[in-house]
Amino acid sequence: MTKQQERFVPLIVAISVVIGILVGTFISSLFSGGRLSVINSSSNKINDLFYLINDEYVDSVSIPDLVEKSLPTILQNLDPHSVYISANEVESSMQELNGSFSGIGVQFTIYRDTVRIVSIIKGGPSESVGLKAGDKIVAIDGKPFVGDSLSNDMVMKRLKGTKGSNVKVDILRNGSRQPISYNISRGDVPISSIRAAYKITDDTGYIRISTFGSNTLTEFWSAMAKFNMQGLKSLILDLRGNPGGYMEPAVQIANEFLAKNKLIVYTEGYKAPREEQRSDGRGAYQNLPLVVLVDESSASASEILSGALQDNDRATIVGRRTFGKGLVQVPIEFKDGSMIRLTRSRYYTPAGRCVQKPYKAGQDDEYQADLLLREESGEYYNEDSIHVHGEKYYTSIGRVVYGGGGIIPDVFTPADTIGMNSYFREAYIGGHIFQFAYNFTDTHRNELEAFTQEPMIASYLEQKNLPEIFAQFAESNGLKRRNLMLKKSEKLFRQQITANIINDVLGEQAAQIYLNQNDVMIQRALQIIAEGKAFPEANTKVALRNQTKGDAIRQPYTFVHYAYAPPMPLLKHFAICTTRKNKPYAKA
Repeated sequence: MTKQQERFVPLIVAISVVIGILVGTFISSLFSGGRLSVINSSSNKINDLFYLINDEYVDSVSIPDLVEKSLPTILQNLDPHSVYISANEVESSMQELNGSFSGIGVQFTIYRDTVRIVSIIKGGPSESVGLKAGDKIVAIDGKPFVGDSLSNDMVMKRLKGTKGSNVKVDILRNGSRQPISYNISRGDVPISSIRAAYKITDDTGYIRISTFGSNTLTEFWSAMAKFNMQGLKSLILDLRGNPGGYMEPAVQIANEFLAKNKLIVYTEGYKAPREEQRSDGRGAYQNLPLVVLVDESSASASEILSGALQDNDRATIVGRRTFGKGLVQVPIEFKDGSMIRLTRSRYYTPAGRCVQKPYKAGQDDEYQADLLLREESGEYYNEDSIHVHGEKYYTSIGRVVYGGGGIIPDVFTPADTIGMNSYFREAYIGGHIFQFAYNFTDTHRNELEAFTQEPMIASYLEQKNLPEIFAQFAESNGLKRRNLMLKKSEKLFRQQITANIINDVLGEQAAQIYLNQNDVMIQRALQIIAEGKAFPEANTKVALRNQTKGDAIRQPYTFVHYAYAPPMPLLKHFAICTTRKNKPYAKA
């Protein structure tokens, strides 16, 4: 080192000391109370909070578990339909929409500590190996699988699995003393979204769509092709109890009934510019008389379809006010397989109305209680009790429709409450009717399986005192007998028990055919078709006033600004409602 270089040594040492003091001060403040100043200036308090808890909290905490618990609460403060789905729940939440799942292909129930096969799903692996309805699963993969602790989730976890993987089940069959073993290769199990499609009269077809999934349009085309071969002149489309699903199938089915360039739906949000869906004019059923059935459980994609047909004056909507879900979600997956459904836009019917019912962020209980409040207000039984939240809008021929709370039908049909009382409700909601139907079917399987059509089973069951046999069964399973209420509900009990037994023996379509025979809404739809009123009539004065106003007369609507824009690719749009009817059986 030269003398000239040596002159800079004190300066370098001094600078090093100063840097050391600054670094030490920063580190010291970072791991003390001074860290709060760093956090308070951060734009991402959530990450900092988790970091703080991990470093400073008094007890050991699993940060991943804490994140899992926090995400639902965060999304809940946006709107009622932005939700978080854990990785374990994603498959089950999507299987109906995807049209299939990987498993062994059985519908089952748990009765008296044992998994019992209610039916074999057509096209699934169990059908090919020879499992039968009524078989009792007593072991899985060589280990006993019975007991009080059994749950539907446990069964599905053991029987579902990766396509091509194997599972061994031991079953007890009526007439066999020893278990029978089956080695089953798991495979795709189809799930139909159209639960019934048949000619309800010589000229009228009937289609019931339970959800809008990836296979719905194909199933719809198939059903309509069969109807065409049978001479179709009119159609009843049943969307009652349909909670929604993918938007695309609803739009495509609407397209089948509309003339060219008719607006079907449009979506819009703060971060999502307006996107329109219009008919292409290639629909095969543009002049087919059509009646659509809806109720309070018809939601989301069901409301898109019924709203498009109503606003374009293409069908008569019959039933009760729909659920009122006008928000569109996009599914976004995380690396661990979990998912959020994030509301990205609102959808609007052709007349410009958003059917989303009012909600307050973070008050999901109040939102979900809306259907109960409707019942208490008498809305299900009296058209005058329907509470309209939104502004007036007008269809293409001038009929008045409303936004802000579901689709209000053109023809109101009250809920049928004959025979309904607390004893029946408790029997239904508690699963006693479903369990009794299965038990009766299993006990009389040889006689019942000899019948090939629902009238045969109904006639056979008419000879049985089903309400009395049920009351004895239910009392032995914890439901207190109430003779007066049983007498008043006798017809309703007989109908529901018979429908469930027909379902267990012949399937959902046969059960639907049986129930439709005495369905007031079905009878009203047939009457409308017979009177030639399936195509709505114009309000001529309003129609003349609005002739030059285009597709829609839209009232102003205030958009919600969602500050968080996910840095992940958005997948296909779908609209889905979380309100679902209780299901008596599970599938695996």
